[in-house]
Amino acid sequence: MTRICRIEIDDSGLPAPTPEIEQERRVAIFDLLEDNSFILPGRPGIPAPEGPFVLALAMREGRLVFDTTTEAGAKAAEFHLSMGPFRQAVKDYFQICASYFEAVKRLPPSQIEAIDMARRGIHNEGARILQERLEGKAELDIDTARRLFTLICVLNTGS
Repeated sequence: MTRICRIEIDDSGLPAPTPEIEQERRVAIFDLLEDNSFILPGRPGIPAPEGPFVLALAMREGRLVFDTTTEAGAKAAEFHLSMGPFRQAVKDYFQICASYFEAVKRLPPSQIEAIDMARRGIHNEGARILQERLEGKAELDIDTARRLFTLICVLNTGS
């Protein structure tokens, strides 16, 4: 199976998330586990690992770590990504989320919708960056990439 069956987030050492960020995290994990596509390609002479997969996400020494095992616990893959390509998208995402959370409290639906459209655009950009950075390491569809980008943002709340 080519999917993530469990996700673990190592947020040790990070400040406690705001209630809004914690809600984003919960929704992203729920949606991710409900529907995702995650394929680890084979390597020359080595067949592709079979899922479903457990994905552990963490920040270590300023790098994003994807540690992937099979459901049975066998190591499948581990890769470390520089956060440099994500920094602007993460920053923009937090700024637009803050605007969105404030707007929901006091603005009419038409203005909230405009902010939400901008938020989706930034979210799509972050997902595209993630797909590019994982090229050759893992294949994921845009919805999976979007949800993982949300979790990457959560891991960067203290950055």
